Amino acid sequence: MPLFDRQKRDAVDQLVEDFTHHRLGRRSFLQRAIALGLSASAAGALLAACGESTPSPPPRGTVDLLTVWGSAEPDSFSFRPVIAPFSAKTGIPVNTEGTRDLNAVLTSRIQGGTPPDMAILPTPGKMQELVRQHHLIKLDSFLDMTKMKADYAQSWIDLGSYNGGFYALFYKAANKGTVWYNPAQFKADTLPIPATWEDLIKLSDQLAGAGKYPWSMGVESGATTGWPATDWVAEIYLNESGPDMYDKWVTHKIPWTDPSIKSAFQKFGKIAGGNHYINGAPQSIVATSFQAATYPPFTSPPQAYMNYLGDFAVGFIEAQFPNAKPGTNFDFFPFPTINAHYQGAITGGADVVVALKDTPAVRQLVTYLATAEAQTIWVKRGGFTSPNKSIPLSEYPDAVAQASAKMVNSASSFRFGAGDLMPSALQTAWWKAMTIFIQDQTQLDSILNSLESTAQQASTS
Repeated sequence: MPLFDRQKRDAVDQLVEDFTHHRLGRRSFLQRAIALGLSASAAGALLAACGESTPSPPPRGTVDLLTVWGSAEPDSFSFRPVIAPFSAKTGIPVNTEGTRDLNAVLTSRIQGGTPPDMAILPTPGKMQELVRQHHLIKLDSFLDMTKMKADYAQSWIDLGSYNGGFYALFYKAANKGTVWYNPAQFKADTLPIPATWEDLIKLSDQLAGAGKYPWSMGVESGATTGWPATDWVAEIYLNESGPDMYDKWVTHKIPWTDPSIKSAFQKFGKIAGGNHYINGAPQSIVATSFQAATYPPFTSPPQAYMNYLGDFAVGFIEAQFPNAKPGTNFDFFPFPTINAHYQGAITGGADVVVALKDTPAVRQLVTYLATAEAQTIWVKRGGFTSPNKSIPLSEYPDAVAQASAKMVNSASSFRFGAGDLMPSALQTAWWKAMTIFIQDQTQLDSILNSLESTAQQASTS
């Protein structure tokens, strides 16, 4: 009886060909062979038959790091110079593997018994899940927490902690408290920078009354269409109801039908559905990609005056308008204050460094990545906001990047985007619900009731 059926035999033949032609390393060869159903000994024998002896374990100093940055992405190119001096100084190679589907890849590797030494996660929710499953190493078992508390605001320490242990280093931050505008155009039209929500609505009405569109907005994002609108609601909620209520909301300690949540939706609805606020609304909002929605305030003449999106909007703006000067032709103002008690509160995101194995090399790399020295390397290259407050603002490449970093490090409270902290089924339902709400705000009560039902189901699954 044949050892493999035809499909498996073909897969093994392809595996051998890939290895023979150096398209596959020994470690990947073994991992794929085992995934095809071969035992470890059979995989080793097959490797030997390809002209290689069974590989010895990787050097004790090697670190395998799974990241959210694919090998050809700008973030990957910017991360490599961060790692290079570490390896040069310590002699420890860092093998990085990038994937956009990190959660699935990491789960698969853990279940297969081949977890990476370290990972950089896109949200803290995955970190908490891995802690509950006993897969992560406590970083406070070797990090100098006195130094950490001097370099990082307590909110970052809290976000990286679970049940009294510190498990996650928040690394590359995103500021979602930013409203983008053209300073030169505002100056030409003698427009004020709104400091409060009332000021924002007054300015929007002023522009709309003059026949201009105050806002551009787009929530189209393929399978994740709707998420930019959830960022709006989260930022409004934190600024209106505060961090304690925000935490209760994302952990479902209050129902989605709570008046505070309804109020945040309604405030967002004022922008999305305001009279002459957005060209072609509401249909255009759902049909326009969030990247394209950043462009209208910076055309000549402007097609709109403001756009709300995280500080990563800079990349879209600079790519579309390469001659635009930061601080002159594009800038942001902080999301306006809604409740004075919570002035300076912002939502955002960050990539999260975690350790799955406790080795001397892992300890050295985590300790290095936490330093201002390591993070300054990427800060200088641009596109990186560090939570480490010991990095001087002067290290950031321009005034806009400096202002965003200052906001992050001086925030009265910082909270992760609400959707990223919720169960995936609820997050997906919320994205879809926002597209429904944008097109028909009269359905708000039924939308909130539906989200509450989804939240209840998610909490029991």
